[in-house]
Amino acid sequence: MIISRTPLRVSFCGGGTDIDEFSMTESSGGRVVSAAINKYVYVTMNKRFDDRIRISYSSMEDVDSVSQIQHGLVREALRLTGIESGVEITTIADIPGRGTGLGSSSSVTVGLLNAMHSFQGRDPSKEQLAEEACKIEIEIMGAPIGRQDQYAASFGGINSIRFGDGGVIVEPIEIENDFLSNISSNFTLVFTGMTRSASEVLSEESEDEQDKSSRMRMIREHADKAAIMFQNGDLDSIGGLLNETWNAKRGISSLITNPFIDELHGKVMTSGAKGAKLLGAGNGGFLLVYGDDGLRETLRGKLGSEFRMFPLDIDFSGSVIIHGNS
Repeated sequence: MIISRTPLRVSFCGGGTDIDEFSMTESSGGRVVSAAINKYVYVTMNKRFDDRIRISYSSMEDVDSVSQIQHGLVREALRLTGIESGVEITTIADIPGRGTGLGSSSSVTVGLLNAMHSFQGRDPSKEQLAEEACKIEIEIMGAPIGRQDQYAASFGGINSIRFGDGGVIVEPIEIENDFLSNISSNFTLVFTGMTRSASEVLSEESEDEQDKSSRMRMIREHADKAAIMFQNGDLDSIGGLLNETWNAKRGISSLITNPFIDELHGKVMTSGAKGAKLLGAGNGGFLLVYGDDGLRETLRGKLGSEFRMFPLDIDFSGSVIIHGNS
């Protein structure tokens, strides 16, 4: 049996500039500052006694051939890795469901590829996993998404990731242990209770393309600032930058926010947060909140138990095989 473990991610600044439409046309390219977190997607693969293919996720499939598989990511990962029959595959996640803003679909794709390559006796590089995941999601399946999630899930850690016509460059940001502890203490993930389709949000046409372009360039500049702030250990400035990037982002599309999210953001800020932004494409998922030590308990009291929340703890391993015996 093969078991892969692949982290989810949070994006501090630069989200959206990793989409080819922006990164391939802007002279500066795209840039995202993000971190893999210790919430994971697990993929198990085992050889079957017959030639059928069984897949278990939120649904269950038991089919005769790869072409009959309904789960697109599983189907295309099997095709890419050359597995044709006789396997059982399961996916399990610490935070189930899509549309959380944590890059779960790409984590599933990277985890599938890692498990399948290992099942075939191969040891792919982190760059290969990310590139192949992008190929499946963007080129083969046509999802209108960017390339940051696949690289964050594959590499792990806190990174500045650049995108452009020259490819993708991952630049790890080295941090001290004390700084890592402060990240966990001062950043909180708050679940809005809502999920949405990232593709639906990203596919909406902007009513003002000039305004959208201006906002996207501003978000790109925020990523430059965030990289320097992380290198300098300046968490307070990063926290404040979350509000700036959220204000820039929320005007890009009418689907990015809604009255409920705006009200929740307001409650978070009046509770003492120094910055907060919605993660992912928007209109649901998790808020990333920054504030002084103790803010988390204040939020629990003010928001109530229906809002799930947890600290931001970093994963530095990326996608790994935690059990392998094909």
